[in-house]
Amino acid sequence: MAGERESAFDVEAFLARADGGKSVSEYKSGEIVYSQGDPGDAVYYVQKGRVNFRVVSEQGKEAVIALLDAGSFFGEGCLNGQKLRIATAVAVTDAVIMRLEKAVVVRLIHEESAFSERFISHLLDRALRTEADLVDHLFNSSEKRLARLLLLLANFGKEGKMEPVIAQLSQETLAQMVGTTRARVSYFMNRFRDLGFIDYNGGISVHSSLLNVLLNDQPPSLRDHSNNEN
Repeated sequence: MAGERESAFDVEAFLARADGGKSVSEYKSGEIVYSQGDPGDAVYYVQKGRVNFRVVSEQGKEAVIALLDAGSFFGEGCLNGQKLRIATAVAVTDAVIMRLEKAVVVRLIHEESAFSERFISHLLDRALRTEADLVDHLFNSSEKRLARLLLLLANFGKEGKMEPVIAQLSQETLAQMVGTTRARVSYFMNRFRDLGFIDYNGGISVHSSLLNVLLNDQPPSLRDHSNNEN
């Protein structure tokens, strides 16, 4: 029943009807929505495109910590007293993003139960994804982490939403998200293509067979090497 209510609720249409305190902007790929250290005074909703989040340490080391699709909220930390942004939000494709002032979101959460349920569902999904990402980094090889990332980007496992072709992301960005070097990503991507798991066709075409990398304890590159030795 909860899933049916959520699917029937059109959050974008609802936000379009909401009074005041909102604006919609278009961003080109690579444009910054907000920067690390900016004031946290609004919540954002991705109407079109994708956004990733980058953090930079005091030593200048950069990491990509998340990537969100259309239909996602971000910047919600301001609702919990986060005064400054802890990451930089960047459009990784051309994007259309709605900005909602903090006070507006607080009012909608308190007054509109359907919106509140949708927003809580978003927060829970983000928490579960973060937990899964942590487990992935702790226990899986960089090859498996890359395979999992590509499957997630293609919406694998989401009924009715499989997108086998994803927008071209730089290998540097993929490396930052996986937590490895660009050279290793290049090596694994070539391996995946040689094995028929992905194709390059103006973008990255991901096939469900890429799941084999996650299901095998020994990655294809190592397994093939062992077979050659035998």
